[in-house]
Amino acid sequence: MKIIIGLGNPGKKYENTRHNAGFATVDELREKWNFPDFKFNKNFNAEISKKNVGCQISDVKCLLIKPMAFMNRSGEAVKKIMNFYKLTPADVIVIHDDLDIEIGKYKIAADSRAAGHHGVQNIIDELGNQNFTRARIGVETKGGRQNRRIPGEDFVLQKFTEEEKEKIKNIQKDVLKEIGRIAAR
Repeated sequence: MKIIIGLGNPGKKYENTRHNAGFATVDELREKWNFPDFKFNKNFNAEISKKNVGCQISDVKCLLIKPMAFMNRSGEAVKKIMNFYKLTPADVIVIHDDLDIEIGKYKIAADSRAAGHHGVQNIIDELGNQNFTRARIGVETKGGRQNRRIPGEDFVLQKFTEEEKEKIKNIQKDVLKEIGRIAAR
């Protein structure tokens, strides 16, 4: 079994913000892979969608997860779900925003440090290691931090422009394909 976790903040206030790029990508994955609608699970404090044959490349059972705690507390839900299903960090794929990558680009990383991302750091802290895969979705504007006049923690809470949303949509196909390959291992 694989768990694919999209990071973000719950609530209408945070919809379409840069920090919710993980939620948006998991939503797209749910739609493309024909998973059922997300249902809230109070024991895990997460929205979950599961399917026995969900990763389209193999017969691997997958859970799609959106933790409903705020980003910096995402690890609590991840740990509870992993313990319940008796999974290891190698069974985990986390999708999240990344300010070190320009919008419209992404990187896949495995067994890497949080690099300042508090949601990822919380997962590492809760699991006691970093041996999981991450799909890092770029949300930084062209020119990066040097051209931005607001701190990163405020910038990620801003809504995407229509042009930025289109850039995210354009990379999701490739991201989903890579996640499918990783989940099938």
